[in-house]
Amino acid sequence: MTRRRPRRPSRKQQQRDAQLIAFAVVAAAVIGLVVMVVNWLLAHWWVLVIVAVLAVLAGVGWLYKRQQRAQWEAVRAQGLRYGMSQLDALHHSRFEDAVRDLMHRDGCRDAQRVGGRGDLGADVKATDPFGRRWVIQCKHRRNGARGSAVGTPDLQVLNGTARQVHGADVAVIVTNGRVSAPAVTFAKQQRLHVVDRQTLGVWASGSRPLWELLRAVPPPRRSTPLS
Repeated sequence: MTRRRPRRPSRKQQQRDAQLIAFAVVAAAVIGLVVMVVNWLLAHWWVLVIVAVLAVLAGVGWLYKRQQRAQWEAVRAQGLRYGMSQLDALHHSRFEDAVRDLMHRDGCRDAQRVGGRGDLGADVKATDPFGRRWVIQCKHRRNGARGSAVGTPDLQVLNGTARQVHGADVAVIVTNGRVSAPAVTFAKQQRLHVVDRQTLGVWASGSRPLWELLRAVPPPRRSTPLS
């Protein structure tokens, strides 16, 4: 009778054992380090006090800066003005930002820029203090009044999506350029509003809200805290 030799652990088993040993060593080292740090902090409690004071000061500073930024934004919004030369010099996306900011200045707290690919004719959306939903399409012309006129096809896009897709109460097209006569006629027929260069200049450089500058704006939809 010959004795059977004991089987050696497989290579996978050896790797598992090594990993367990390594994990145990690392865990023991971490626990030991934590115990050392806790003991050190207990012996030097004043360090915790200093850290807590610094954390409180940092939090107070952050809140103060946030409050100051909010106040500055409110003042900026109330006194926001644009000259036509400023608007002409903007990139078309920044022009949309400017229109959004003007709506926000007028009390539309939810004004947002949504322009981009697939915007379906809406570049800016906002709800005014009287509950009316505004959908605005922006047409920026680099050459201002000397640029190409906004035509009927542009208004047809707005007319096809503003109310049906975006739920607009007021559908507006805003441009720093010209609007063709057929486009103006089409806008009147379809109850669309056109803000041409002249109207935009009055709106952007003054403090009157846009709904006071346009004719035949729908009546208030509902009362709001702002109204």
